[in-house]
Amino acid sequence: MHLRSILVPSVAALLATGGLAAGSAPAGAGTRDTVEVHDAAELKDALAQARGGDTIRLADGVYRGNFKTSRAGGAGSPVTLTGSPDAVLTAGGGYGLHLNRASHWNLRGFTVTGGQKGIVMDGADGVHIDGVTVHGLDMEAVHWRSSSSDGSIRNSTIRDTGNNGRGMGEGVYVGSAGGTGDRSDSILIENNTLGPDIGGENIDIKEGTTGARIIGNTFDGSGLTGANYDDSWVDIKGNDVLVEDNVGRNTTNDGFQTHEVQDGWGCGAVFRGNRADLTGATGGDRYAINVTNYAAGSCEVTVAGDNTVTGGRGLTNPGIPVGD
Repeated sequence: MHLRSILVPSVAALLATGGLAAGSAPAGAGTRDTVEVHDAAELKDALAQARGGDTIRLADGVYRGNFKTSRAGGAGSPVTLTGSPDAVLTAGGGYGLHLNRASHWNLRGFTVTGGQKGIVMDGADGVHIDGVTVHGLDMEAVHWRSSSSDGSIRNSTIRDTGNNGRGMGEGVYVGSAGGTGDRSDSILIENNTLGPDIGGENIDIKEGTTGARIIGNTFDGSGLTGANYDDSWVDIKGNDVLVEDNVGRNTTNDGFQTHEVQDGWGCGAVFRGNRADLTGATGGDRYAINVTNYAAGSCEVTVAGDNTVTGGRGLTNPGIPVGD
């Protein structure tokens, strides 16, 4: 059984002791309980009972199993799951951590490994991931899908994915292939280290999604296999994606790509301040930014002049305007 430690005294108790004026709210009213967990059974119990404002704190150790929750926090009172990198969720198959209609969670610091996929959000808005490590997976590491919007992953490390050899090991995957009904919008991917040995694109932004922001990440494409057309660090098929101040090395072909796989999608991307090292690339294109679907007035892509490239055939393919 886990132990709940009440952090915030009741309003009645504060009034009785003179610690709170009548008619006012207690400071930190969004905070509820801290739940300390030490093993897989306690973690599953905590996930099943989580309430808005709770903090679930993982002790260091290995937590074996598939962990999931459908308990949502609130926009002003998210649930927090936190632990050090030595708190390791280890799956033997399936998903390491699945947030199914569980909006408003903060995931901080711990490690997810093993299994088919690492962290999956289905219909879960406002999920913010910070400082996690995800590695050693058969398929992708972190996936927002089923219209999971307004989330983020920051300051995290992803490596060693796609170990089933099928070329489905993306690092961060936003949306669904062919799924223009999957509006997993406004996902921030910032200051992460992706690679080595990611068995798909480091980041894949699917058609149907809008407003992803890819900022300040470090990419290592040494795991690219060429399966399922994975031949760049970032593949953009969604709209209005900002790609800014990223650094990449080790690719088989391009650094960044945009595609219009469905009409009206893959448009509006903006590239600023990215540095691409294409040394050793052997593909047929070898551009830092390969825009395959530019159409003036209907499907434009902005490539700023402060993007740089080493090796390859150039910054972007012929005919794509490069701004100041």
